Amino acid sequence: MNTVWLLVVLLLLAKTAASLILDALNLQYCRKCAGEVPEAFRGFIDAQAYEKSIDYTVAKARFGMLNDAFDTIVLLCILSFGFLPWAYDLASSWFGYGIWGQSVVLLGLLFVLSLPGLPFEWWHTFRIEERFGFNKSTTGLWLSDKGKGLFLGFLIGCPLLALLLFLVESAGVYWWVWGFAAFFLFQLILVVAFPMFIMPLFNKMEPLEDGSLRERLFALSDRTGFLAQTILKMDGSRRSTHSNAFFAGFGRFRRIVLYDTLMEQMNEEELEAVLAHEIGHYKLGHIPKMVALSAVSGLVMFAALGWLTTSPWFAQAFFFSEADSQALVPVLLLFMILSGFISFWLSPLSSALSRKHEYEADAFARNAVGGAEPLISALRNLHEKNLSNLTPHPLYSAFHYSHPTLLERESALQSVAQS
Repeated sequence: MNTVWLLVVLLLLAKTAASLILDALNLQYCRKCAGEVPEAFRGFIDAQAYEKSIDYTVAKARFGMLNDAFDTIVLLCILSFGFLPWAYDLASSWFGYGIWGQSVVLLGLLFVLSLPGLPFEWWHTFRIEERFGFNKSTTGLWLSDKGKGLFLGFLIGCPLLALLLFLVESAGVYWWVWGFAAFFLFQLILVVAFPMFIMPLFNKMEPLEDGSLRERLFALSDRTGFLAQTILKMDGSRRSTHSNAFFAGFGRFRRIVLYDTLMEQMNEEELEAVLAHEIGHYKLGHIPKMVALSAVSGLVMFAALGWLTTSPWFAQAFFFSEADSQALVPVLLLFMILSGFISFWLSPLSSALSRKHEYEADAFARNAVGGAEPLISALRNLHEKNLSNLTPHPLYSAFHYSHPTLLERESALQSVAQS
C-alpha cells in the first residue's frame, strides 16, 4: 500500500461521507417542514403543491445518495485494481502513441468511465422526472442527445488535446503556460459559439415573435442600455416542463434565451422582471468577473498539471508504469478524475460568490422595473412550477445552491424596496 494511493482513497471517502451527510441533513430538514404550509409560503402555494415539492426533493435526495455511493464504489475499484493502466495500454496499442492517437485514447477512456453512470441518468429522467410530471423527452431523443454530445466531444476535444500534446513536446518545461493560453482562448470562443452553433443542434431557437411582449422586453433593453441584438425563445418543452432563462455570449454576440415553458407560465410583467435580472448580470460585470476567476483557476490547474507530469510518483501510485508515469494522458486522466475531491470543498466559496451576484442582479431588476413585486411574483412562480425545495438545510444550501433561497431573495428585495 503506497501513501499517495491511501491519501486519495481517504479524500474520496471523506468527500463521499460529507456529501451523504449533507443529503441526510437536507432530508431531515425537509421532512421537519412537511405538513402544513409554512406561513411565509401561503400566499402563492397550496398544501398539495407544497407536499409535492417535498416529495420531489426527497425522491431526488434519496436517488442522489444512491448514485453517490455507487460512483464511489466504482471509482475505488478503478483506482485500486489497475484498471486505468490496463485500459490505457490496451487503447494505446490500438490507436498509437502519437498526438492524435493519444487524444483519441484519452477521450475514449473518459467515455468508458462515463458508462456506469448512464443507467442512473436514464432512471432520473424517465422515472423520477416522469413521476413528477416534468419529463417530456423520449428514449429516442435521449439517445440522440447522447450521440450528439459524444460526437461533438470527439470533434472538438481531439484537436484541442492534440494541440496540448504538441505543446508538451515542443514548448519546453513551461508548456503548461502555453496550454493554459490556448485553452482559455478556446473557452472565450466557446462562450460565443455555444449559443450560436452548438445549442441549435439540440434545441430549436427562434427570435421572439412580434407582439406586446416583444415590445415590452425590447423597451426594457433600451431603457437599461443593454441594446439586445435578439431575444430568443427555446423549445425547452421538448425535453422537460422545467422553466428557465439565461444569458449567453458577450459583446455584439450576446443573447437572452427564454424557455417556451417559462413564457407559458408567466405573465408579461413577470417575464420583464426575469429579463431585467439577466440584463443585470451583464450590466454589473458578472460575466467578465466569472471569466477572470475561471482564468485564475485554470492557470492554477495547468500549473498543477505541469508539476504532476514531472512527478512520476503520482501516476505510479495508481499502477502506471515508469514509462507512462510522465506522459500527459495518464496524468491528465488521473487529474480529471481526482480534481473533484478538492473542488467539492471549495464549492461553498464559488456558491457564495454566485449568490452575491444573484442578489445584485435582483436589485438591478427591482430598479429597472420600478419595484420588487414583479420579480418576487416571478420567483414564486418559478419555485412553484419547478417544485423547488423551499426549505433547504442552510449547510446543504451553502455547498450546492448557486442561487439564494426564495425567502432570502424576497427578504433582500423587500429590504431594498423599503430602504
